[in-house]
Amino acid sequence: MARGGINLALVRKAREALVARGQNPSIDAIRIELGNTGSKTTIQRYLKEIEAHDPRPSASPSRLSDELTELVGKMLERLLEEGNEALAHERASFDLERQAMKQEVGTLQSQLDQAKDEIATLQSAMQAQDEDLKTTHSTLQTELTRNARLSQSCTDLEVRVQEKDGQIQSLEQKHAHAREALEHYRASVKEQRDQDLSRHESQVYQMQQELTVIQQTLMVKQEEISRLIRDNERLIGESRQQTKEISQQRDALERLKGDLGIANAAIARGEGAKELLTQQLEAKAKDVIDARSDATAGQQRESELVKRLEKAEVELSTYRTAKEVDDPGR
Repeated sequence: MARGGINLALVRKAREALVARGQNPSIDAIRIELGNTGSKTTIQRYLKEIEAHDPRPSASPSRLSDELTELVGKMLERLLEEGNEALAHERASFDLERQAMKQEVGTLQSQLDQAKDEIATLQSAMQAQDEDLKTTHSTLQTELTRNARLSQSCTDLEVRVQEKDGQIQSLEQKHAHAREALEHYRASVKEQRDQDLSRHESQVYQMQQELTVIQQTLMVKQEEISRLIRDNERLIGESRQQTKEISQQRDALERLKGDLGIANAAIARGEGAKELLTQQLEAKAKDVIDARSDATAGQQRESELVKRLEKAEVELSTYRTAKEVDDPGR
């Protein structure tokens, strides 16, 4: 039985319509006339039944003239040659395009490998920069700790210098008071001596004794003043030595401040290098993504070309099958 409602009457009606229009009532033409319904096997069976009961002579290649037969044969050969040439041309184009795609994929793969190597190199450089930065931070922390200790030492030295300055000032005041007392004493002695000399010569002996006592007292005072002067000079020397040490400590502090500035500059350079490496890594990652996209597009294009070739081969096979069905005697 015919599928999709196809029967002998419908096939006969479609055949007669094609013959009336001067067209060849082939299986494909009848199927198209029927609205692309029904199987070719069923249509061929109905056509055989119709030709078997049709009183009109069936058309056959033997009834055609030799010239028409030769012309149709040449047209068929030319059509097959052109089809084969077109197919060969398409295959050659496909092979060339496929070879170009393989070369392009190889180039992209090489670029991808190179980009991976560059990324690995950049990552190693970043790790080295991180290690240098950690070392710089550790050195900076050590220098800050040392600077704090030196600052505390400078503070302690400044306190000691202030204490020594106070002691020196106190000694200078004592020395000034001693000088004033000595001057006052000398003035009083001179005045007393003038008074004693103006007195009677009978008091010379007594005055000489008093003078001896006064001289002894003066010697004691002079020794005390000499001792005070020596102490003052010793304290002044110690103060100068401590001032020199403080100056040296301040110079060391200034050098540490300079080293700290150099360390801060190195840290800033390390941060700049790290940022630059990060930007280069992002650019290389973007290039890798673009290369992968191009490779994917090339694979899709190759797949489309393969599908087109398969479609062309199917159409050629269908065309040959149709020719064999339309002209079974050849």
